[in-house]
Amino acid sequence: MPLSFAPRAVILPLLLASAFCAKADPLPPSLDQPYPGTIRMKIDASDTARSIFRIHETIPVKPGKLTLLYPQWVTAQHGPTGALHQLAGLKVSANGKPVAWKRDPLNVYAFQVDVPKDAQALEVEYQHLSPTEGSQGRIAVTPDILGIQWQSMTMYPAGYHTRRIPIQTTLTLPAGWQYGTALETAQRSGDEIQFKTTDLETFIDSPLFAGRHFKRFDLDPGAKVPVRLNIVADTAEALEAKPEQIELHRALVKQAYKLFDSQHYTHYDFLFALSEEFGGVGREHHQSSENGVKSNYFTEWSKTEAVRTLLPHEFTHSWNGKFRRPKGQDVPNFNTPLENSLLWVYEGQTQYWGQVLAARSGLVKASSVRDIIAATAATYANVQGRTWRPVVDTTNDPIISQRRPQVWPNWQRSEDYYAEGALIWLDVDTKIRELSGDKRSLDDFARGFFGVDNGVNVAKHYTFDDVVKALNAVQPFDWGPFLKKKVEETGPAPLDGLARAGWKLVYTDTQTEFLKGVEEQSKAASFQFSLGFSVTSEGKITGIVWDSLGFQAGLTGNTTLLAVNGRAYKADVLRAAVTAAAKDKKPIDLLVKRGNDYRTIALPYYDGLKYPRLERIEGTRDRLEAILQAVK
Repeated sequence: MPLSFAPRAVILPLLLASAFCAKADPLPPSLDQPYPGTIRMKIDASDTARSIFRIHETIPVKPGKLTLLYPQWVTAQHGPTGALHQLAGLKVSANGKPVAWKRDPLNVYAFQVDVPKDAQALEVEYQHLSPTEGSQGRIAVTPDILGIQWQSMTMYPAGYHTRRIPIQTTLTLPAGWQYGTALETAQRSGDEIQFKTTDLETFIDSPLFAGRHFKRFDLDPGAKVPVRLNIVADTAEALEAKPEQIELHRALVKQAYKLFDSQHYTHYDFLFALSEEFGGVGREHHQSSENGVKSNYFTEWSKTEAVRTLLPHEFTHSWNGKFRRPKGQDVPNFNTPLENSLLWVYEGQTQYWGQVLAARSGLVKASSVRDIIAATAATYANVQGRTWRPVVDTTNDPIISQRRPQVWPNWQRSEDYYAEGALIWLDVDTKIRELSGDKRSLDDFARGFFGVDNGVNVAKHYTFDDVVKALNAVQPFDWGPFLKKKVEETGPAPLDGLARAGWKLVYTDTQTEFLKGVEEQSKAASFQFSLGFSVTSEGKITGIVWDSLGFQAGLTGNTTLLAVNGRAYKADVLRAAVTAAAKDKKPIDLLVKRGNDYRTIALPYYDGLKYPRLERIEGTRDRLEAILQAVK
């Protein structure tokens, strides 16, 4: 029965004191020596109707205390985003008898077990409950496609470097499904696939896509080191790529090799999902990448140019981020925190090369990449959070926010080391070209820094000083202070590279065709550079620029735009109103709804529509054209 007030008053403080005095048991130190035995894992992935993965591990052990770890830090996500909340049904046994387990009350990714003295192995059973709706997380299982990120399936013994723990895995797929992965297949019997033994680090870095509708394309025919495009799709029709489309993907491989002049994998597998249901994804791995876009990628080619920078970006990561990694990413296991301060190199330069390789290969027109750069430059010229937060601090965002929605992203900033990082590397590239009389470029840095040790696929870590040294080897300059000013200081967006490339950011009252297409695909109309916000096709106001006209008028999130000057909202209606206001100098009346409250807002804006684009600076060298043209 309920406690009376007096006992509660006495007992509650004692309970709280007990809780706050709890201490995590220290994990055993991670040893860089072979684990004594091989983990045997079996995964049944056939229950796509309920999105349930059933896992059984046999872990060689010795009697005594053992800590099992569930991966917490996901390298490609740069944060502690392990899907522990999707683990269920954990049972441990030895010699056919149950063995009790206990979760560490503070380090909840650690599970403690007392191994019986006569046990040589633990049998560990559990399920991974993959999301069945978007509110639970990214959809990774549909009736026709599944994606497996092995870190969500795996528990492993503490005390050893993960690269020294052998694991052999057997996977059961739905009947008749085909698959792609960087893992080596030992044999397949029906729908059961047995993979060759590998180390746990390589295993977790080698995800798998499987599907009812599957097609594989060789992107480097006849090469000793294969590169494959493994496609799964909602329908067989979505797989039907035209020969000329595949040739552009083959050109991507060729242009990457001309840039980096090396390979750091025994083979490379693009895992590519074309789906309306399977969650979109772009995630790098050393010998593969996970990529997910809408199902019209090939079938409506003219509409998908904007997403065709994805594969170049993730492919670049095999060199930048996986082979060459920041020193802070040199960790012994998946439960050691990552230090992210060099993500502006890891991701920022990859963002840059992804766009450059997209243009050089022909996957994206050079004019469209210019439009991407224009949109990026305009965005960061209007990010008010730059006044208080330097880009290097945004490298902490994967840990701080873990990609949760923000209230005021323009002011808070997010993972800006990607796109702003790309602007910084355009600045570096054009600076090298200017200083060397256009004899050298960032291409030379890429070959010298990422292209070392050709054929080696063991990670090679670097520091900030290593980056500076490599840049000086290409073109002597005071690169340390130059870079630190860009990444560690607040102030204007890093747009010097644009001018040095022979271009300037301007705004006009009409969109470029490419950016118009991007807007149509996003189903949102941008008024970011005029009114200071965007509006979805349903009228929801998003992306409010801090201290902009819309902000000053009191607009916030969870606001719906119902009408403009007395007419029901449509994007064209608001565009027409902005254009008219520039002529008649009358405020734009907006009827908005937030919760149950309706109100009318008068926006005194008279400068017309503003859309970004790049414009040539007369009398200057067009270095951007040189950067984006294919390497012969």
